[in-house]
Amino acid sequence: MKIYKRKNPLEMGKLAGDHAAKAILAAINSKGSANIILATGTSQFETIKTLLTHQEIDWSKVTMFHLDEYLGLPITHPASFRKYLKERFLDEVKQLKAYHLIDGEKDPQEETERLGKLILAQPIDVALVGIGENGHLAFNDPPANFSTEVPYLVVDLDEDCRKQQLGEGWFPNLEAVPKQAISMSIQQIMKSNKIICSVPDERKAHAVKSCLENKVSPEFPASILQQHPDCALYLDEASASLLSQKVSFN
Repeated sequence: MKIYKRKNPLEMGKLAGDHAAKAILAAINSKGSANIILATGTSQFETIKTLLTHQEIDWSKVTMFHLDEYLGLPITHPASFRKYLKERFLDEVKQLKAYHLIDGEKDPQEETERLGKLILAQPIDVALVGIGENGHLAFNDPPANFSTEVPYLVVDLDEDCRKQQLGEGWFPNLEAVPKQAISMSIQQIMKSNKIICSVPDERKAHAVKSCLENKVSPEFPASILQQHPDCALYLDEASASLLSQKVSFN
């Protein structure tokens, strides 16, 4: 894992977005197309915004997969990740080769099976992800399932995860935050050829420290990124503030 630190979320997101663009272009140049995973949430604002400035990317050669989505939440809800991706990405790019959003309003078993078949047939070149305040990767809260090979699964959201969603302003109260979601599995994320992980903000500092300075464990889901052969972790000064001096930056 390579770790990069910049002063603030804006600088951090720009660097991560530039890295993502370079990786997507490399995949297109190598094999004529690129398959990507996009995350959502406030951590991805600047990364996705920067990625979209790279007009040299031929988006008609790119297929996008969706990382996670709440169960039962309509696309019209402010917290819908489908809504997020539509407004912040899909509406901003020229026609993609294909995109596969998670529909949390459909039968969960049928939806996870549908998405699983699609992603298994299209190996991922670049995955953009974040780390939750509780250390989750996608919606795989601790203790995360590190062993399942199922690409997508229904997960229970713990209270810390739900409090994060409330704190970010997506819901009016904790009771309104869904208790379940469809999430890409840990093993499926780890199959990505390249992972670019963007983690800004002081409220993520404890999670960053836990996932980098502890041994790999389901109790710290994002700690598994330590084992990925090509993972770049982007932090700002606030999210890196609790790290010991033993952690080196690129």
